[in-house]
Amino acid sequence: MIPRPAISDRSVALFGGAYPSARVILFRKLAAAVRGDVNDEFVAGMVATWATGNGILPRWMGLPPALFREMLIHHFGRTAGEVGAGRSVAPDPLEETQDLRDLLLRNRAGRTRSERWMVELICAGCSGCDHLWSDLGLMSRPELTRLMRLNFPRLAARNNGNMRWKRFLYKLLCESEGVYMCRAPSCDVCSEKPVCFAPDGE
Repeated sequence: MIPRPAISDRSVALFGGAYPSARVILFRKLAAAVRGDVNDEFVAGMVATWATGNGILPRWMGLPPALFREMLIHHFGRTAGEVGAGRSVAPDPLEETQDLRDLLLRNRAGRTRSERWMVELICAGCSGCDHLWSDLGLMSRPELTRLMRLNFPRLAARNNGNMRWKRFLYKLLCESEGVYMCRAPSCDVCSEKPVCFAPDGE
């Protein structure tokens, strides 16, 4: 495992500025209890969002109950008991969920066991209709980009055009099946380029 310092005051402030108070309170509690995993900050944000009824992650954040509890204890120790029931909506996996899971598993960094849980969280987040970072309950798209670079560096390196992450992942799935999402000769001449790519710096 690659150790990570405690969540910074800046991250707590950014999260606090983005979300209502209930999420902020829980995020601060979790942030104070992190145990040094590279994914602590990401999981704290997603759990705080989910546990206060926000985001789109379903029951147990898309994990089996035992793995959900294992994830919380791994990241937050005894403070895991502060996490409530969250959303009770049953998971509604997409037809391509297993293909997406396989893609992510093949491209894990292999540095921490929390990557395995991150695979399931991303698969659940992809069932939403908003940007992936928002559906997961993260602070911003750059935070999701950092998550992808740490957990799935080979995939992240292939997204060198700053394509939106959900579109990028599904593009890879389609191409692996010999199906192509877009018939434009190149992205630069496509009128829908802003739909697929984030603005510079976002």
